[in-house]
This record gives sequence, C-alpha cells and structure tokens, in this order.
Amino acid sequence: MASARDIRRRIKSVKNIQQITQAMKLVASARLQKAQTRVQAARPYAAKIQQIISDLAASGTALAHPLLEVREEEKLAAIVIGADRGLAGSYHANVVRLTQRFLSEHSDQAVTLHVMGKKAIGSIRKLGAPLAGTYELPGTDVDFTTVRPLSRTVQAMFENREVDGVYLIFTEFRSAMSQRAIVQRLLPVEPPSGEEAGLSEAYADFLFEPAPEQLLAHLLSRYVDTLLFRAVLEAVASEQGARMTAMSTATTNAGEMIERLTLSLNRARQAAITAEIAEIVGAADAIS
Repeated sequence: MASARDIRRRIKSVKNIQQITQAMKLVASARLQKAQTRVQAARPYAAKIQQIISDLAASGTALAHPLLEVREEEKLAAIVIGADRGLAGSYHANVVRLTQRFLSEHSDQAVTLHVMGKKAIGSIRKLGAPLAGTYELPGTDVDFTTVRPLSRTVQAMFENREVDGVYLIFTEFRSAMSQRAIVQRLLPVEPPSGEEAGLSEAYADFLFEPAPEQLLAHLLSRYVDTLLFRAVLEAVASEQGARMTAMSTATTNAGEMIERLTLSLNRARQAAITAEIAEIVGAADAIS
C-alpha cells in the first residue's frame, strides 16, 4: 500500500488538475454561447440566399454559370475544418477519421486538401495527402473576411477547371452534447429543387432588377461564401461544445478520484495508527 505521504501528493496533484479542467470548462462554455449565437444568426441568412436562388429557378430563367457546371469528377478539392486545439474529446479524431475515409473512397481521383485549424493541420499532414493550403481558425471571432480568401481560391480553381468538385469536411453542431462530422458538396452549386424551394413557384412572376443573370452571378459567389462561413461557424461551435463536455467529464472524474484517494488515505492512516498501538502494547507486555 502507498504511504500516506504519497497519497497526499496524489490528492494535491489531482486537485490541481481538477481546477484546470473546471476553468477550461467555464471558458469553453462562454465561447460556446457566443459561437452558438452566431450559428443561429447565420442559418436564416443562408436560407434567405437559397430562397432567392429558388425564386430565380422558378422564374423560368435558364440558370447558366460556371459554378453550376456539373462534370465528371476526376480532380477534387476538400476543405477540412478541424480542431484548432486539443482537449476536446473525440472531436478531432472524428474529423481526421472522416477525412481518411473520404480519401479512401476517392483513391482513384486526385484529391487536394485545404485544412483549417492548427491541430488538424498537424494530423492531416501525416495522412500523406497533398495540402493545397493551410489556414488559421480564429476561435469565435469568425467573419466573412476569414473565409473569403479560401472561398475565392476554390471558386477560381473550379472555374478554371483545376478541380471538378469541392467538398466540405466539418462537424455539424447540434448541441453541446451532440456533434456530427459530415461531408457536404460545396461546388458545383446545386440549385434548390421545386420541393426545396417551398413557396417559390407561387411567386414565379417576379420582376428582377438587375437582370436575373447578373443577380445570379453575384448571388452564387456569395452563396458559396455563406456555405463555407456557416460550416466554419458550425465547426467552431462543435469544438467548443465538445471541449466543454470533455472538461466537464474530466472534472467529475477528478472529483471521484479524489474521493477514492481520500478513502485510501484514511485507511493508510488507520493502518499506521493500528501498527503504532500494536507496538506500544507489545512493548508494554515485554516490560511487564
């Protein structure tokens, strides 16, 4: 059995760890609230742009734009939005595992990766896939200027036929306890169908100003920006949610470990006291 001194040292170290995990939990919780608010604010904006594109489709306008061109996928680009830091449970591993699966499923095609997040960059490099670019993931302070350079890059690659398809690999935020790593196609843009358009067909007699072609050219680029922006927000919120959950579990486990160590300490102290009493009684018997 470990000595009482060793057990006290372990209790002290576990308490220090518990304080750290508790602090990290509080920080992640505050960041999650901010990120979750931004996710909820971005969703209606993306839905509105999609609705306008649906209205253009329902107006009878022939949709023609390089970002809509569907062709055989021989060369692909994937944007991987992973973890910026560790201590987030299985969040990082899920993104890397999904990336590996994507590369395996498209092993007969040329795939280049654009990776966001410091920790993700280090792990993706080990997969051996060519990295076309690496990008920072600035925590909760994400805006359109963060994603626009990457969005413009992949749009130019698609329009210049350097790639035939662009995919997003990120984690969809559901709640602090639930996140799901998914693959979503970014390019070519798929115009919403009639069923997805909802009431668009009822308002097919819109008059557009400027002309539908000019409006479409502007909206499609902004739509791709919005999809990428929303994916980054979802990933940031998912990372903070996963970290908060992981730190909450770690704090609880540390508390349980402290209880077990305290029990062991009491047993060690009782054993030491019993041994001392036995020595005293033995010495008294020997004297008498």
